[in-house]
Amino acid sequence: MALSKELKDLLMDGTVIPAHPLALTENRTLDEERQRLLTRYYMQSGAGGVAVAVHSTQFEIRDPGIGLFEKILALAAEEIDRTPLDRPFIKVAGICGPTEQAVSEARIAARLGYDIGLLSMGGLQGWTEAQVLERTAAVAQVMPVFGFYLQPSVGGRIFSYDFWRALVDIEGVEAIKCASFNRYQTLDVMRAVANSPRREEIAMYTGNDDNIVADLLTDYTFPVNGQQVKVGFRGGLLGHWAVWTQKAVELLDEVKAYRQQPDAATAAALLTKGVRITDVNAALFDPANAFHGCIPGIHEVLRRQGLLQGLWCLNPDETLSPGQLEEIDRVYRDYPELNDDDFVRSFLAEKQGFN
Repeated sequence: MALSKELKDLLMDGTVIPAHPLALTENRTLDEERQRLLTRYYMQSGAGGVAVAVHSTQFEIRDPGIGLFEKILALAAEEIDRTPLDRPFIKVAGICGPTEQAVSEARIAARLGYDIGLLSMGGLQGWTEAQVLERTAAVAQVMPVFGFYLQPSVGGRIFSYDFWRALVDIEGVEAIKCASFNRYQTLDVMRAVANSPRREEIAMYTGNDDNIVADLLTDYTFPVNGQQVKVGFRGGLLGHWAVWTQKAVELLDEVKAYRQQPDAATAAALLTKGVRITDVNAALFDPANAFHGCIPGIHEVLRRQGLLQGLWCLNPDETLSPGQLEEIDRVYRDYPELNDDDFVRSFLAEKQGFN
């Protein structure tokens, strides 16, 4: 299985891929109208794709008593397919679980028209690295794979350099999201890519929501067979980019412009903006409380903008942490240039019933 040239070029050029949240009613049932509205928001904001059925969409959608996995994938695919765009837009499906479940989810996603599967490594703590690689190869037989380094604090695990070096060589692995939230582990992945003969085929995407701008600006250069090989992050697949998405698109455009004409003043300004974005992320993702409030934090911004009606999660215990609301108030106040409230107001004004 392989991506079309158009979508592969999009990934390699670098784009913004938000992790799609789940819109619920007060009764914690699916709010289909607002779910579709969110998808349209991401498309109109200039994003190059969406990732659906991922952590921000809430893993509970797979629970037998809830059973929303296929429904949520179908809604986003329908909305994307019926909305005319003059540019490519990539549909990324979250894939989870042991090999049998992961292959089954990949088949569902492929049938619904998804282009690539973001293969979570969560819940595999007892597996050997060889078993995880076999699982990756099995899913790659069904659809292209977006590899995923998930930080341990939200269910991931640490993998060796040798693991990533082997994963990069699996045919069908087209991209990797690095969300290790750790510079040492990020370095392992980048070095593995640099040392692979497939390095020109792998699109690296940051998922390090705590280090977005620095990741996008950094060149990773390694000696390989007597030559200096440079690799870097092309774009981002981020829960953080589920909010203020239009500004995320502007940010990536700024980074690309800098890469075309680098200068010290622009680099310094971007790094300063990056620190502000990290401060915002701390308020939204709640690292002070082991990321307990990360999904409600995203919901709170979308609620303020009128894209969601409330903060409800499928798990009623998943709520904002004490003091988190005040932190979101603070970053909204301190960094008004980072929000896309004006864009969202214009977007909603065009959607009858959502003004």
